Amino acid sequence: MADVWAEHVRGRDVLERASEAMGRDIVVGCRDELALAITEFLQPAILACDVAAFGVLEDVGVVAEGTAGHSLGEFAALVAAGCLTLEDAVRIVVVRGRVMQAAGQERPGTMTALLGVGTVDAAALCDEARGDDVLLVANENSPQQVVISGSVQAIERAEALAEARRIRAVRLKVAGAFHSPLMDPAVQPLSAALDRAAFSTPRFPVASNVTGELVHDAEVLRALAKRHVVSPVRWERCANALAEAGADTFIEAGPSDVLTKLAKRVVPGVRARAVGSPAAASELAADAG
Repeated sequence: MADVWAEHVRGRDVLERASEAMGRDIVVGCRDELALAITEFLQPAILACDVAAFGVLEDVGVVAEGTAGHSLGEFAALVAAGCLTLEDAVRIVVVRGRVMQAAGQERPGTMTALLGVGTVDAAALCDEARGDDVLLVANENSPQQVVISGSVQAIERAEALAEARRIRAVRLKVAGAFHSPLMDPAVQPLSAALDRAAFSTPRFPVASNVTGELVHDAEVLRALAKRHVVSPVRWERCANALAEAGADTFIEAGPSDVLTKLAKRVVPGVRARAVGSPAAASELAADAG
């Protein structure tokens, strides 16, 4: 995951700085399956790789006019926008990984993706299956993909309802019911970590997962980040907000193409491209030029 970005001078610089802030070599850790199984390591490692990818894109001449990140990726978006330093973001995300894992152990839960339905139908299914447990839409990904989050019992009831209605449900391999009230124990320690960091005015707008709106104010972004782990990820709204502001090209910086596919589903006709290596970044820049 990290090796490919370490091959580029800009990417290597990001990874070295992130490793120093974390107190652990991220490139070496990314080769260790046991390390990658620990949320406290995995989250800052993903953050570092995303920021390294963005740095390489900048280095080859790609200019961003707005940014967004899905869940953990929003912290990479804040770094890309100049709202957070890389070092502060790494320290925050180390805490985030630790307290989310602890919250998942204290208040167990899980998540399931529902395919072929949108937010309204998924929310109705949650209302029907919830009972006295926690169950809600956690990721509003696209008109045809939603993730629900809650207690194991409520998720199981929702999956049974989905099966009866021929809705495909895919259980996610996660350590807890993220982006739901079951993450409440994580809020206070994460808020304290956010308060220790300096937030600067972003150089371009950041689409907030919490509101789905473009945000230009540093303190608003700090306040929203404090609600992040217990609030749904309104990704569909984020993509539409960027498109309505004039974005006609979406570039996914990092090892996956999941958000590229979602962008195409949310904003029909938009140009969307995943950049998973320095070579792909150079190719993108050459095509644009």
